Amino acid sequence: MRVVALDLPTSHQFMASNSNTAADAFTSRMLGAINDMLLDMLAAVARKDYEDRRRRQNEGIVKAKALGAYKGRGIDKDKHASILALLNKGTGIRETAKLLRVSTSTVLRARDKASATA
Repeated sequence: MRVVALDLPTSHQFMASNSNTAADAFTSRMLGAINDMLLDMLAAVARKDYEDRRRRQNEGIVKAKALGAYKGRGIDKDKHASILALLNKGTGIRETAKLLRVSTSTVLRARDKASATA
């Protein structure tokens, strides 16, 4: 399997070299090796960048929680009201989730939060 990356010139050269002479076979193998190495390196850099961003985000959340500034995502009060209305009518948890296109966990969370505040 050959991978062609639009941003790698070696990738295009690798695909273009299709001759059967010994020199072209050598060039093709060298370009293939260089292309694979570059793709592996770019993948490693992208993964490290992703992990660094996630780590910095979590550090910011921890710091904000310590300062009392981080509250997480707010509750969708309209959605919870719709869930509770259906549950109060006797609709089951799964049917409520299906009707409102939410997960059963969301239905249970709304039910439990309502019973905790009551």
